[in-house]
Amino acid sequence: MKAPAQDLKMECDILDALEALGYKGPLLDEDALNKAAESGLASQDFCDLCVWLSSQIQPLCDLEESISSTAGGEDVESLQLEMSGFLKELACPYSSLVSGEIKERLKKKEDCLKVLLFLSTELQALQILKLKERKSSHLTKNNDIHQEIQMICDVLGLPKSSPSSSDIPVLLSNIESKVKDILSKIPNTYVGKSLLKTPLNSDQMGRLEKINEILLSEYECRRRMLMKRLDVTVQSFGWSDRAKVKTDDIARIYQPKRYGLSPKSTISLAHLLAAREDLSKIIRTSSGSSREKTICSINKVLMGRVPDRGGRPTEIDPPPPEMPPWQKRQDGGGRGGRGGGRGGGGGWGEGVVVEEEEGVEVGEEEEEEEGVFKGGEEATVGEVGMASHMVEGEGEEATGDTDTTKC
Repeated sequence: MKAPAQDLKMECDILDALEALGYKGPLLDEDALNKAAESGLASQDFCDLCVWLSSQIQPLCDLEESISSTAGGEDVESLQLEMSGFLKELACPYSSLVSGEIKERLKKKEDCLKVLLFLSTELQALQILKLKERKSSHLTKNNDIHQEIQMICDVLGLPKSSPSSSDIPVLLSNIESKVKDILSKIPNTYVGKSLLKTPLNSDQMGRLEKINEILLSEYECRRRMLMKRLDVTVQSFGWSDRAKVKTDDIARIYQPKRYGLSPKSTISLAHLLAAREDLSKIIRTSSGSSREKTICSINKVLMGRVPDRGGRPTEIDPPPPEMPPWQKRQDGGGRGGRGGGRGGGGGWGEGVVVEEEEGVEVGEEEEEEEGVFKGGEEATVGEVGMASHMVEGEGEEATGDTDTTKC
């Protein structure tokens, strides 16, 4: 008896929640809801209600999963997978709906009622939170407006009032009359003409507000980049040995000024409405009046003559070739001597120096060039040795011929 009573309570809660959510489907009737819960995913009305609830929940909490529309009884497996992923992403507390075999999860009437109850109550909670967020942002905006009005009252010397939205029209009328009274006492050219001469309607103000938001986001990114560059530059000043001992002094001077910089811009539509024609004048940044406020002592320091370090591509010599140029072998070239005389045997690429004999210094350090060993003006030992071997060889050949003849 407990199960039917529990099901009846869930049915009543589901019907109350659906009515509060503005559901206009066929399942607002108790009997139709019971039949759809008994059929489960085979009921088209049950599937349509689940799809409607998920479509209302998804944009409120930015979910990735969703439940797509499908005909009852067709492609049930895909619908079961979508339901399982959607309930898991919502952190459904019913374990029977998010664990176990997927095909067995929504076959009972109780489980189908649990799904509808969870989705409907979850949607109610999200709508309440969204409404509170909107009210909070509205109150914050009203507080900002009231703070601006209080600042204007302080400047004009008007009495302050309680921060309620009903007092704002009265304060604005008092401010307007006070401003007109002040303007009547000053020359006409004192304030200047307004830069924006055309009045704006609410639609134009809304579009300008969106443009201003985009520009504020862009300039905030740029300001953050410049502030980071400033931090890195000041940090690099402390890398030298002389500056390391003054780290505390640098931080004491720099940190207060650095914290005074805000990455967010304070420009609003009020600045546009208050702009005068003098803002449209182009002033050169190098003019005398501008440099009076931007000049600093470091600009007067003159750098000495900096040596030219080169590095120009047109002045760089081309690299040497990887291989020497190919040359044809010259006729009459020798391989160098193998030694002889007093200097001993000379090898490849070796120079031999012999003693002075008969007042003539014979031989110099040989050079290997183009496959030919060359000496100085006098003959080298290698050449003398080669000549002597040739003479000895001719003599031996002649002796051999004579011996052969004798034999």
